[in-house]
Amino acid sequence: MAGSQSFQDLDQFLKEKKIPGIFQIDTRNIVKKFSQLDVQKASIMDTHDQHAVDQIKALVLPKNKVNMASTADAYAAPNIGKTVAVIDLGLKHSLLRELSLRQINSVVLPYDVSLEEILNIRPDGLIISNGPGKISDLKINFTDIIGALSLTIPIMGIGLGYLALSNYLELELTTLRPNYIGSNYPVINSNTKEIWQTAMNIQQMVTKIPEAMKFSESFTDLHSDLVAGYLSREKKLIGIAFNPEGSPGNFDARRIFDLYLKMME
Repeated sequence: MAGSQSFQDLDQFLKEKKIPGIFQIDTRNIVKKFSQLDVQKASIMDTHDQHAVDQIKALVLPKNKVNMASTADAYAAPNIGKTVAVIDLGLKHSLLRELSLRQINSVVLPYDVSLEEILNIRPDGLIISNGPGKISDLKINFTDIIGALSLTIPIMGIGLGYLALSNYLELELTTLRPNYIGSNYPVINSNTKEIWQTAMNIQQMVTKIPEAMKFSESFTDLHSDLVAGYLSREKKLIGIAFNPEGSPGNFDARRIFDLYLKMME
């Protein structure tokens, strides 16, 4: 709320909720400095004590963030249609909602699921979800799973899942500076020339698609000319750097789910 409708200012609200904050700093300068760096350690401190600063510098951050974000146990998001196995690398439940709206019966699996456990579900499709970090930080190699299921059922990789799929296809990756985090990232379809506004949360992207690797469609990021997605109807593969479910963000790319559903049919 604003103006006369406001009953509480931001300072009061943060204190009431015990949320730390900082002020009287040039946030634009901070963004400029960090935009060319990788993920950095940071802390808000109310002291100039050097010992506290040394402790922050010595702090070792966990590398395998997916282990912390993924589900520990398998669970179902049931419906009446096709069954899709979803490997959870840190998925948003809006992904499951979009699948459910299309009557897809989802079974969500931990990030370290085995091929045998996936086959026991007898899925009609596989999705490797979005999640935090780089593919090099992921301790699990999905090569065996993708290799065993490729050409038999459709496989879609989203975000970090797109990086896992790209790694399997031996596509060259480059680190984004700065990382793409937020909405309004425009991508263009190579076939239709249609532009979608998309939401992304990703640290790497495919540099280019080799000429020998023919995809039915591809998506190019208009900011960088990097490959934001690719689709092969023949190989039954979809890899997209953006989040098709939006939430938050634009919903232009929701049609990816319809393309995926057609692959299962």
